[in-house]
Amino acid sequence: MSDIIQVEHLTKDYGNGRGIVDISFSVKKGEVFGFVGTNGSGKTTTIRHIMGFLKPEKGKVCLLGLDSWEDSCKIKQFVEYIPGEIAFPDLRTGTEFLKNQAELLSLNDMTYANQLISKLQLDTSANLKRMSKGMKQKTAIVAALMADKEILILDEPTTGLDPLMRETFLEIIKEEKNKGKTILMSSQLFDELEQTCDRVALILNGKIVDIADIHKLKNPTSRMYKIEFKHEKDYLNFKLKKFKIVRDQPQYNQVTVKISLAKLNYLFNILQNYNVKFISEVKQNLEKYFKEVLASQIKLQAKQNKQSIKMLKDNEKIEGGNYDK
Repeated sequence: MSDIIQVEHLTKDYGNGRGIVDISFSVKKGEVFGFVGTNGSGKTTTIRHIMGFLKPEKGKVCLLGLDSWEDSCKIKQFVEYIPGEIAFPDLRTGTEFLKNQAELLSLNDMTYANQLISKLQLDTSANLKRMSKGMKQKTAIVAALMADKEILILDEPTTGLDPLMRETFLEIIKEEKNKGKTILMSSQLFDELEQTCDRVALILNGKIVDIADIHKLKNPTSRMYKIEFKHEKDYLNFKLKKFKIVRDQPQYNQVTVKISLAKLNYLFNILQNYNVKFISEVKQNLEKYFKEVLASQIKLQAKQNKQSIKMLKDNEKIEGGNYDK
C-alpha cells in the first residue's frame, strides 16, 4: 500500500507555546487514520496544512505525491473536506447550498447526495442561517461526501450530532472505507476513532506523542486479569508465583496480572489451588492505552526535570567553589 498522505517534520510556531512541532506521519491508501487530542493541541493546524490552507514554516506535506501548498488547486480535485468551523455562503436554504456545491464540483448525478440526506434525516429546505448546529453539520457532511472523491479529510465531523446521528455517520465512514477511500479524521472522542480507524495518533501540545495500531490493540499478544482472593494467605501465596503484577491492592487481597496468551492455561491451572473470590479480564481500549502513554510521559518528564535541577545545583556548587585553596 502506497502512502497517500505524507507529513514530514511539519512545524508551525504561533508563539506562546502554540502551534505544532516536528510532526511526521503517513497515511496509506485505503487506511483510516485518526487524530485525537484536546482543544488547542494542534489537530486543526495540522489538517489546515494538509489541505494547503497554511504554508509550513518547516517540513512539508504531500498528497498523492503533490505538495499541499504549491499544488493545492490540483489536490482539491481528489479531496473531500469537512472543516472544524462551518461557515455557509449567503444562500437561503440547504437545498440551494447543495445545488451550488454540485455546480462547483460539476456534479450532475445527485443520487449519492440524496442517499446521504436520507440517512442523516436532513431537512434541506430549512433556512441555512437558522439551522441548528447539528443540521449545519449534517449539511456540511453531505456537501463534502457527495462528490465521492478518493481522500476524505474530516476535522471533528461529529460535533453537534446527537448520539443516533453520530452512529449513522460512523456507519457512513465505514462504508466509505469499504469503497477504498483514504480517510483522515480528527476527534476528541476515543470510541468513535476506535470504531472506524486503523491507526490513531495522539497529539499533545503540538507534538505527536504516540500512534496506536487499533488491530494490535484489539488483538493483543497478552491479557490482563484482575483476581481477588477470599483469604489473605491465598493472596500472599499467589504473589510468590512470580506472575507479572501490574497492580497490587493488598487491602482487597487483589492483584491485576499481565500474562501472555501462551501462558493462560498455566494461570488458570494455578488458580484452581486457591480460593478465588472473582476473576475478570481487564479489557484494553484506546482511551486506556493513551492514558498509560501519557502517564509514562509525565513520569519521564518529571525524571528529566529532576535531573535538570540536579545539574543546575551541581553547576552552582562548582561555580561557587573556592579554587584558590
